[in-house]
Amino acid sequence: MKRFGLDATDIRILCAVQQHGQLSKTRLAEIANISATPCWARLDRLKAAGFIRGYHADIALERICDVTQVIVTVSLAHHRKPDFDRFEAFVKQHDEITECIATGGGMDYVLKVVSATLGSFQTLMQAMLDAELGVDRYMTYIATRTVKDSRPNLARLAAKTAG
Repeated sequence: MKRFGLDATDIRILCAVQQHGQLSKTRLAEIANISATPCWARLDRLKAAGFIRGYHADIALERICDVTQVIVTVSLAHHRKPDFDRFEAFVKQHDEITECIATGGGMDYVLKVVSATLGSFQTLMQAMLDAELGVDRYMTYIATRTVKDSRPNLARLAAKTAG
């Protein structure tokens, strides 16, 4: 099933932007294998349709400062919309929480936290508990190193859903 009317050229454009970020009109057209003007028009259409949320740099954080990265799984005591809303509002207010994924199954959320120190992480967790968000239990896992950090292969995903 082809979603949202994207064709192979749109996928090539999205792959290029995902891999390289903002590109010149000429370079993007070369990668997408179409001429520059229609390529740029397609890029504008993809942006307007919400396929591109923004452009971000992949910063080598370890070259700037030492950080503590922690993965936290959280289970809430109750599973009502106001409980989820309250927890998610807390998450959105704290910059140290860089990712939050709502899950089904044994845990309700998986968080990625990047703090300056283990102490500052513990302060964040205490604030979470003090905020009375209905946290039933949580588990923390100190990240020792990143083995893989990548984006999904858009062309492969699109090909599997098209068939």
